[in-house]
Amino acid sequence: MFEIKRKRVLNPQMTEMTVAAPYIAKKAQAGQFIILRVNETGERIPLTIADYDREAGTINIIYQIVGKTTMLLNTLEEGDCIQDVVGPLGAASELSEIRRAAVIGGGTGCAIAYPQAKALHAQGSQVTMIAGFRSQELIILADEMKAVSDKLVIMTDDGSNGQKGFVTNALQSEIDAGADFDAVIAIGPLPMMKAVSELTRGYGIKTIVSMNSLMIDGTGMCGGCRVTVGGETKFACVDGPDFDGHLVDFDEAMKRGSMYRKEEEDCREAFRCRLTGGHCHHD
Repeated sequence: MFEIKRKRVLNPQMTEMTVAAPYIAKKAQAGQFIILRVNETGERIPLTIADYDREAGTINIIYQIVGKTTMLLNTLEEGDCIQDVVGPLGAASELSEIRRAAVIGGGTGCAIAYPQAKALHAQGSQVTMIAGFRSQELIILADEMKAVSDKLVIMTDDGSNGQKGFVTNALQSEIDAGADFDAVIAIGPLPMMKAVSELTRGYGIKTIVSMNSLMIDGTGMCGGCRVTVGGETKFACVDGPDFDGHLVDFDEAMKRGSMYRKEEEDCREAFRCRLTGGHCHHD
């Protein structure tokens, strides 16, 4: 059992939890993730390690409340326990050779981009961070991202924070202004990562994306997280989650990611009915 030490609401859709997990905190590195199970009958879901404190023996996870398991997880409060937390899993991000980076996060992806920026900043690299959200009320981790970047640009789709546009608009502006990036790290929705990769391809800028796809066992046994990279099948849980954005088959990944959308919606609605004590035809 893993005790929740702190719970913080980041916006109406996203929550951060600090969880006691000393053995995971001891070994965690940027880019790695955990797989958790809320209770004995719960499903396994992967979540990136958003931060860790080796001395306190804790890790931070950030999740968007979109499905049954994240809804169930969000019913837990400080002092409650998560049944199982396994990790750290996945290959740590290879950042040591990067001296000038643009780290790009889209929505929930900012929770994954933040530890990348933090690791780069800690090694003395120059970090320009670009974060994109649909609107101002959904912005998360603004202070944290500012603290680990030399420059932070926050864009919103509707311009409610004063800077309207997509992360690709901000990246193009940085390149036009003469930014000489060793690498661009893009983490967020698949269409966003595809758009960033297509932009950087024309400039020959190394681009790393995080393929946080469907994962079940986290050990490469089930094959659920397979992704095509450079014409070869890779498994995000053991070969990644970081991959060369110029080699990823994003169209295939997007198609696979939507395969079980109806089942996910049915499961979510059935669980919502149970939470509110109502009756639902899904039950």
